[in-house]
Amino acid sequence: MKKILIVGATSTIANACARLWAGEGSEFFLVARGEQKLQQTCADLRARGASAAVPYIMDANDDIALHRAMLERCLETLHTVDICLIAYGTLPDQSACERDVELAMAEFANNGSTVIALLTLVANQLVAQRNGTLAVISSVAGDRGRPSNYVYGSAKAAVSTFCEGLRARLFKAGAHVITIKPGFIDTPMTQGLALPAFLVAQPEVVARRIVAGIERKVTVLYVPAFWALIMCLIRALPQSLFKRLNL
Repeated sequence: MKKILIVGATSTIANACARLWAGEGSEFFLVARGEQKLQQTCADLRARGASAAVPYIMDANDDIALHRAMLERCLETLHTVDICLIAYGTLPDQSACERDVELAMAEFANNGSTVIALLTLVANQLVAQRNGTLAVISSVAGDRGRPSNYVYGSAKAAVSTFCEGLRARLFKAGAHVITIKPGFIDTPMTQGLALPAFLVAQPEVVARRIVAGIERKVTVLYVPAFWALIMCLIRALPQSLFKRLNL
C-alpha cells in the first residue's frame, strides 16, 4: 500500500493520477486550496478504493512558511512518504506580465520559487527516510524561452534544473526525483487557447504514463512521449532563426 502526498491534489492531472493509485488501495494526504473541491476529491478516491484520503487546506503560493506545518501534519497521518507529487501552478498572461513587474514576479513564484521551496522541504524528508519518490510537474515550456510564454517557461526551467541537481543528491540517499514535462493537456488551464487538436492529450492518458513512469523511476518524463522529439527539434534551432519565429 503506497503512502502518497499530493500538493495541488485537485488539479486535473493530479486527480487523474490519484484515481489510478486509489485502485491499488493507496493512502493519501491531499493538499489543495479549495476546500469544497478537495473534499469531493477525497470522497471520490475513497469510493475508488483508497484506504484513506485525508484533506489539508493550503495555498502553496501564499506563504512558504506554511509548507513545514503541512508536511509535519502529513507525517503524523502517513508516517512516511512513498510518493510525493507536486502538481500545482498557474498559466500566466504573458502580455500582462510584460506590462506589470509585480505580476511577472508573482507568476514566477507561483510556478518556480514556491515549488523549489517545497521540493527542498520534501527532499529532506526523503533523505531522512532514505527512500521515496519525489515527482514534480514541470513543463515542456521550460526547455526553451519562447516569446509567447517566457515568464512561465523560465519558472519551469528553474524547476527542471533544480530537479536535476536534486536528483543527483537524493540518488545517493536511496530516493528518486522524476521531472514530468507535459505538453498541451485538456485541462482548465488550457481552455480557451487556440491549440491544434492533435497536440492536446487527455488527462487519463497522461496520468497512466506518469504513474508508470514513477513506478519505473524514470528521470525525465515527457507526456505525451512525442513531446520529447518536438522539444529536441525546438532546442536544435539556431538562435539566429529562433528569435525570428512566433512561437
